[in-house]
Amino acid sequence: MPTVLLARHGETTWNREGRLQGWAPTPLTDRGHDQAKSLAAAVDDAYDLDRVYASDLRRARETAAYVAERGHDVTAERSWRERDIGRYQGLYKEEFYETQPEYSLERTGRDAFDARPESGESLRDVRERVRSDWADLRASLGDDETALVVAHGGPLQLLVGDVAGRDPVSSVLEGTQENCALNRLEVEDGESRVVAENETAFL
Repeated sequence: MPTVLLARHGETTWNREGRLQGWAPTPLTDRGHDQAKSLAAAVDDAYDLDRVYASDLRRARETAAYVAERGHDVTAERSWRERDIGRYQGLYKEEFYETQPEYSLERTGRDAFDARPESGESLRDVRERVRSDWADLRASLGDDETALVVAHGGPLQLLVGDVAGRDPVSSVLEGTQENCALNRLEVEDGESRVVAENETAFL
């Protein structure tokens, strides 16, 4: 059956500082590079990859490059990007949610899910973008193909939660995605299921 592996990028400088990254070209830290190497080794040991995709943002491409070193071509796709947080990019997360509570899922729930920052995206926008690409990828896979997608915490929380049957708010609040965590989804008879979520034992 088709298998899709979803992985978050390695640690970045702004992850470490607790900043909102959005579409910023933030680089991996030394730890992030080590995480990416471990991810590539774990995937290479356990799976025979047929396709590799990555968000076209720098941190995802840097992470996927270690998979590419093991003989796989990587296709960069804009649709797997993190949420565009607009003019709030670069703010510290605590500062952002304290001064802009309308974007806090913990405080306003569904309202925050639909809140769209100036020149940015709402979480609903991100969910629809990723769900569309997921549907296209799922439909394109052959019976025994395995694909890896290297993306970001927000899109992966939303997609994995959606496949697992969680509501959108719970998908974000309860769906932890550590740096370079690996998720495994399987597709059978047109239906998707989460087999493993946020695996980090190999790091």
